[in-house]
Amino acid sequence: MATLDLYTKGAGVWVPDPEAVWVSATLLRDYKPGDEQLLLQLQNGNEVHYSVDSPSDLPPLGNPDILEGENDLTALSFLHEPAVLHNLRVRFLDYSSIYTYCGIVLVAINPYDQLSIYGEEVIDAYSGQDMGDMEPHIFSVAEDAYRTMTREERNQSIIISGESGSGKTVSAKFTMRYFAVVGGAAQQTSVEERVLASNPIMESIGNAKTTRNDNSSRFGKYIEIGFGRKGDIIGANMRTYLLEKSRVVFQASSERNYHIFYQLCAARELPEMRSLRLEPPEHFHYTKQGGEMQIPGTDDLSDLERTRSAFTVLGVQPEQQMELFRILSAVLHLGNVNIQASGRSADRSYIDADDRSLAVFSKLLGVEGSQMAHWLCSRRLAVGGEMLVKPMTGQQALEARDALAKHIYGQLFTWTVQRLNSALRSQKGKTKSFIGVLDIYGFETFDQNSFEQFCINYANEKLQQQFNRHVFHLEQEEYVREELAWNRIEFSDNQECINLIEGPLGIFDLLDEECRMPKGSDENWARKLYDQHLTSKPHPHFGKPRMTNSAFIVFHFADTVQYECGGFLDKNRDTVFEELINILKASQSELVAELFQQQVAAPSVANGSVRSGKRAAREHKLTVGYQFRQSLQMLMDTLNSTTPHYVRCIKPNDLKAAFMFDPQRTVQQLRACGVLETIRISAAGYPSRWTYEEFFSRYRLLLRGPQSQDQAQASCRRALPQLIPDTDQYCFGKTKVFFRAGQVAVLERLRSERLRAAAVTIQRHAKGWLARIRYSRVLWAAATIQRYTRGALARRQALTLRYTKAAIVIQKTYRMMVVRQLFLMIRDATVTIQAFTRGTLARRRYRQLMAERAAVLLQATVRGWLARRAYRRVRAAVIFMQCCVRRKASRRELLRLKAEARSVERYRELNKGMEVKLMQLQLRVDQQARESAALRETLHSEREAASAELEALRGIIQKLENQKLEKPPPPSQAVSKKEVEEKRRAEEKAAQEILRLTQEMQALQKDKENISKEKEDLAAQLHEKERTQNECIQKAVLEASAALQSELDEEKMKYQGLLRELTRLEQRYDNLREMNLLTERSRGHRRTDSAQSLISEPLSPCSTPLSPQSLTPLSGSPFASAFPSPEEKRRISVTSPTPERRISVLSSETPLDQLMEKVDVAKDPAVKKKGEDLEYAYDAVRVANKFLESQLQKQQTEWKDELQDLRNQLSHKICSGSSPAKKRDVWQLLEAREFECMRLRRELKELRHTATLRHLLTQVSLSAPATETFCAARPKPAAVSGLLECRKRDETKLIRNLIADLRSEGALALPPGLPASVIFLCVRQADCSGDQARARSLCSAALMAIKAALKKQTSDLDMTALWLKNVALLHDLLSQHSPKQTLDSDELVPMTTDLSDLIRSLSDLCIQAYQQLLSITETQLQKLIVPALLESDTIAGLSGSAVKLVVSRKRAGSDPRPLGADAPTMASVLRQLGALHAALSRQALPQSLAEQAFRQMTYLICASALNNLLLRKDMCCWSRGMQIRYNVSVLEEWLRSRGLAAGGAVATLEPLIQAAQLLQVGKKTDADAQAIARTCTALSSKQIMKILTLYTPHSDLDEKVSLNFIRTVQELVRSRSDSQPPQLLMDVRRAFPVTVPYSPPPALSADELVIPDSLKISFLRRS
Repeated sequence: MATLDLYTKGAGVWVPDPEAVWVSATLLRDYKPGDEQLLLQLQNGNEVHYSVDSPSDLPPLGNPDILEGENDLTALSFLHEPAVLHNLRVRFLDYSSIYTYCGIVLVAINPYDQLSIYGEEVIDAYSGQDMGDMEPHIFSVAEDAYRTMTREERNQSIIISGESGSGKTVSAKFTMRYFAVVGGAAQQTSVEERVLASNPIMESIGNAKTTRNDNSSRFGKYIEIGFGRKGDIIGANMRTYLLEKSRVVFQASSERNYHIFYQLCAARELPEMRSLRLEPPEHFHYTKQGGEMQIPGTDDLSDLERTRSAFTVLGVQPEQQMELFRILSAVLHLGNVNIQASGRSADRSYIDADDRSLAVFSKLLGVEGSQMAHWLCSRRLAVGGEMLVKPMTGQQALEARDALAKHIYGQLFTWTVQRLNSALRSQKGKTKSFIGVLDIYGFETFDQNSFEQFCINYANEKLQQQFNRHVFHLEQEEYVREELAWNRIEFSDNQECINLIEGPLGIFDLLDEECRMPKGSDENWARKLYDQHLTSKPHPHFGKPRMTNSAFIVFHFADTVQYECGGFLDKNRDTVFEELINILKASQSELVAELFQQQVAAPSVANGSVRSGKRAAREHKLTVGYQFRQSLQMLMDTLNSTTPHYVRCIKPNDLKAAFMFDPQRTVQQLRACGVLETIRISAAGYPSRWTYEEFFSRYRLLLRGPQSQDQAQASCRRALPQLIPDTDQYCFGKTKVFFRAGQVAVLERLRSERLRAAAVTIQRHAKGWLARIRYSRVLWAAATIQRYTRGALARRQALTLRYTKAAIVIQKTYRMMVVRQLFLMIRDATVTIQAFTRGTLARRRYRQLMAERAAVLLQATVRGWLARRAYRRVRAAVIFMQCCVRRKASRRELLRLKAEARSVERYRELNKGMEVKLMQLQLRVDQQARESAALRETLHSEREAASAELEALRGIIQKLENQKLEKPPPPSQAVSKKEVEEKRRAEEKAAQEILRLTQEMQALQKDKENISKEKEDLAAQLHEKERTQNECIQKAVLEASAALQSELDEEKMKYQGLLRELTRLEQRYDNLREMNLLTERSRGHRRTDSAQSLISEPLSPCSTPLSPQSLTPLSGSPFASAFPSPEEKRRISVTSPTPERRISVLSSETPLDQLMEKVDVAKDPAVKKKGEDLEYAYDAVRVANKFLESQLQKQQTEWKDELQDLRNQLSHKICSGSSPAKKRDVWQLLEAREFECMRLRRELKELRHTATLRHLLTQVSLSAPATETFCAARPKPAAVSGLLECRKRDETKLIRNLIADLRSEGALALPPGLPASVIFLCVRQADCSGDQARARSLCSAALMAIKAALKKQTSDLDMTALWLKNVALLHDLLSQHSPKQTLDSDELVPMTTDLSDLIRSLSDLCIQAYQQLLSITETQLQKLIVPALLESDTIAGLSGSAVKLVVSRKRAGSDPRPLGADAPTMASVLRQLGALHAALSRQALPQSLAEQAFRQMTYLICASALNNLLLRKDMCCWSRGMQIRYNVSVLEEWLRSRGLAAGGAVATLEPLIQAAQLLQVGKKTDADAQAIARTCTALSSKQIMKILTLYTPHSDLDEKVSLNFIRTVQELVRSRSDSQPPQLLMDVRRAFPVTVPYSPPPALSADELVIPDSLKISFLRRS
């Protein structure tokens, strides 16, 4: 089948479009040879006719949908421009993927947005991975270059090119960062830090804002990063090309000058910058021409701080920095120098003597202002052997001023690059290999193109030629390796265009020749170009515009560019007058003189030439064009000697809008950068390549005859000639079969037709079988329906007869019931009427009797009221009369008393009488109180008697009534009327009394019920209030506990991270010290080793127990609170200076010294450091410690505030309660929490002061006599038996035999914790003997020896576990017997020696041992996780059931994956985990510690596997999800079988489990989307979107996930309250805080220890 046969109805094609460049269309009818038109339907539904004159005019075919969004453009079935453009658009807009492979080229599209794909977790994911296995990324290219360099030991180059604003600088920056992280992990030196520090410096002095880019590099640079034998960075070197110096003096509209000028203007208010006399950039001529003073989103002041910090890192002293800033400020002031014209015809110029800008310029550079003013307006000429001074016009003077400014900036730029190179130069010896990163300008074409664009495009011509030849070479290598019979691929070679530019009598030659002419001009040069390349020898790549004679056209490989000749000669010469240079050479500034003294020794100036009165003999060598050609040739030689890697940066739009795709601009850049040329070269050969096994698995249904996987190659060779008759369309290799472009689509169509034919046959037989089954079922159903219908009719007739009989019976019964109900109703009505009538009569009589009785009562009441009113009137009159009489008598008595009161004696008598009266009244009151009490008692007794009498009367009445009823009186007996009346009265009285008592009882009962109800309500309210208060208090306490616990865990994590960093810095210090020693020895110097004694001089600044390892509070300790924290100082830092050290400090301060002074860290040259790296590393450790200390103090203040707020809240809630017991409990709990916080604060207070180790040792030595005296005064320690005595002379032997010389062969046979037990018994014996100094020294020596043993055994898992056990046991034993610890048993005797600081050091060492244990396992697991968990086919045959349509081509240098038995499997992972579990179990370490360790390991497994899954498209399929889920289940079962699931080890695997489930669930309907959003709770929204985007169909029955479904899931995921972090990749380096349980062992005795003879410690004596 030919390619023309693919133009059938429904096929997709691409047609040109003026706006979108290419649009997709669908064929509405088949194409037949000879047809002149194609009927197409566009995407918008319009039908168009496409003219076809010949088969070559057919529109390009579209690729299958399964290839949409392919990460490698060469994997497309049809390779052409529209397919490339569409694939890039889909990946950029739909998948947000900015990187795409195009064979060996990485295409990077600038997103104009911040993407979280460059973190350290991404670097970890790409490190060590094959380029073809991962998603395209700049890190993948960097990793491929790094691996190729280390494997083949050959230099590499990464060539990054593109237009301005396409992201070249950012790509180069991330590439260097990747090398710094990967290459710096081995030795941890400061070289990688310096390499990264060069970026902000070069950006500030070499980048500027243009109309296309806010941070455009205005120069090219090639950075060689040197690597050592171990793959670590040991140095770097930078080369720059063609700095755009014209930008210093001129900027186009909407552009800026170099960033450094605006940064200095922004920092003008700083104290150190005030001497520069800077103003806002609007006041300087060199910064205001473009009209843009500020870049949105940038802060020039903070950028300057980063630049200064970078200078400091690179070793540039602050004084030199200020010199640099003074020169830059002088350039700004030079631009403001006012040059005025004078003379009749304005042929002269002058500068005012009081010109402020010139004065500031002269002062900043330290030159004479008058001389500078004179030579800016004059020049010296040599005429006839005499020197003449000629004045210059105003325009010429301005040009001389601008030339001087450009020259100064160029020299400063060159000096800065040289200074960076000297700082980046290797300090460790010769570089073994290097990786070069070329960040160079891409092809440029503007409306006005000048000398800079010509040089840039010339460089791109050379790079494109090298690129084409390299791509062709790779294709050739592949064909030769497969032994193909192939024809030479023709590709466009631009050698002719290069010859036009650099060849003999080329453009550069003619330009240099014209520059040598005394009166050379741009017009003469243009005429020479026309004569040479148009008239004499017409060149195919040269042309002349029609409308002008001052321009020429060059037909470049990318585009046709018209260059304006104006300014070419001046820019090529780039001269400045010698008189001005001589003035600068005599400058008082050392840096200025250094800049211009360099020209004396150098034969040529990199940034231009100096024009003097006498022209140099060979001045043409000084032209910019000549220098650029020389440097470019050196660059090409370097690139040709390395293995290149290409990155092509694309600018998607000119608006700098985020994720906006302009197809016209993109196609233009694709054509210019060579991507389409790569496609063309690939398409000219055999772009599609399949192994025979892959081809057999995919197309086995097209093969005839017997089929076997073992005979795949033979089957393919037999079948292909039948499938593709044209043998030129394919070729057989040794291991692969190669196809030309479009042939895979032909095979896919044949395969689909075969599948369709097979499907039709299957459908025919299936439909016939279904029809027969349906007929038999219908026949059986009809008979069944008839049977059931007849039975239903019969049952219905029988039911009708039954209903008739039942109706008759019902009627009879109903009629009888109606008659009976009528009779009963009449009878009931009659009885009711009679009852109502009788009741009416009785009520009428009763009302009459009641009315009569009421009248009698009314009369009695009125008469009584009248009598009482008359009585009250008489009584009131009598009382009034008495009052009048008594008032009169009282007045008389008052007058008498007033007269008596005037005498003193009367007053005394009266007072005496009053005292007597008071006493009498008091007695009377007491008597009345007694009488009142007696009356109350009498009243109470009478009430009880009345109650008893009442009860008795009630009993009598009841008895009489009973007798009356039993024995009625005889009728004949006569009762007297008086007795009857008395009886009636008695009964009425009794009835009234009973009624009154009954009412009182009812009232009391009602009151009792009310009181009881109120009591119950109050009790319920009180209980509810207490319950609410208890719940609030409990909730507040739980919240406070949870907050404190979370803070504790966070501090533990930070603390353990600091310990890891401290270990890394110690290792770095040791490496630098050894390196410095080697350097000193190589120079012939010998030094006395100051590390011979562990006590006098430590191995490193952080190697003693009193090191900054204990910088953090007790909350960071891995042990539980076994004992209260010590109050005395436990941290002695090496950062505080001693008097001896202060004397040796040099007078000159480095930037790091200033930083140390800023953070209050003193300089301490305890060891004479000659190497620069050693000095910086040593000081950096101390600065980091001081910085961490300040951070912890800040956190202490925050904790105090939070604790006070919490205490206030709890006090408020507690006070609202009513239960004293609850308050007491809560206050006790609060006090306990407060005590815990006080303990934490005490630990933090210990961080406030530091002292040097020398000072500490001095104090220890001086305090020895005092200690002995104090100890003598103490009581004698209690005698303890069962100890081991070690004499002082045997301590070194004990430490050596027990720890230092202990080997794994004999150590594993020892009982767990034996060395720690022996050390403790020896320390205990020394303490009991009263020798506290020896106890401390022995414990310290053991600690140092264990630490040294851990450093030596960094890869031994069993020995690390052994030392972890011993360190933990020794910590617990010392803590148990600490004098500050409350002893659990009376049998334990506390130690008298305070070893709190050593206990803390043991705690830190325990963390280090635990981290080293995990690090060993992580190192072994890291290379097994991805192959075992993701790539291994544990379920046999699952992954091989379907093969992807197109397999991405691997690079030639990629490492092959291990196959077969060598490939890691889950058994390998479980073997490593089993080794860790065995090591922990062998040493009897606590189960909780093992659970924490395996939780960390499973997190590493989950994070590594998930990160790799998110970056690999081939892993995101249904079958792979099934494999991953099975592998994870195997791991889960292994963890559960060993009892490790309870510690969270299984829970950390949840993200990977959900990712595997996401690959297996349906992805079509809205219900599927809701299920995904509901179940994938452990995955972040970005992770879910990434997996759905990368999902690849497993077979033909599967489909890609649609964009609508992805958007639906995205909306659902956004709406949920997601607690997961928003990042894409998991942090592989995350470390959980560890807590080593404090388990005090039982009483230890030497008699219980079994010490083998192999330890050779028989010199110990039992005591």
